Amino acid sequence: MQKTIQKRTLKTRARLFTAAEAVIEKNGYEALRVDEVVQAAGVAKGTFFAHFRDKDELMEILIGQKLVACFDQVEKGPMPKTALEIIDALEPIHSFMTSERYVFDLIIRYSGATAIAEIGPIAMCFERYVRMTAVWLESAEVRGDVSADLLAEGVQAFALQSMSLKYCALHESQSFRDRLEVYLNAWLNPIVQKT
Repeated sequence: MQKTIQKRTLKTRARLFTAAEAVIEKNGYEALRVDEVVQAAGVAKGTFFAHFRDKDELMEILIGQKLVACFDQVEKGPMPKTALEIIDALEPIHSFMTSERYVFDLIIRYSGATAIAEIGPIAMCFERYVRMTAVWLESAEVRGDVSADLLAEGVQAFALQSMSLKYCALHESQSFRDRLEVYLNAWLNPIVQKT
């Protein structure tokens, strides 16, 4: 009996994910409404809330899964050696993170930087970003006066700053990529002593 209930619960949850993915594909993340998901899944609204505390919990899982897929794609590529190559290598991740304002806002909320007690899939991706970038930086053509770990944290911080400014009307004249290139060239390139 218990196994039957568990199987039914897993099937219902899978239907909710499939329905949500279909709604997102059609309308985007921000436009997703719980009513549309339950209608597409053929379940009652209460069933949705038996599986997820709210829309954002569902979105954290779906966005986290998409981020993991982006990381998997990036890690299959060649090891970047310069600041520009690092920007190019990280493009699938950055592109998804800035695909919608809602996506970026939710990623920031669930990054672990906003005192969320649970370590979820998005927060794990933030850690993965730093670890992956630090590995690249160990053999890249970058400054050597600080550790690869600190350089990687800086790359992530500058990427987040560039993403934030993408959504700021005062800074919309410069693209995300151009802004990130300026930051990373300043942060990663060897320091030249003035004479």
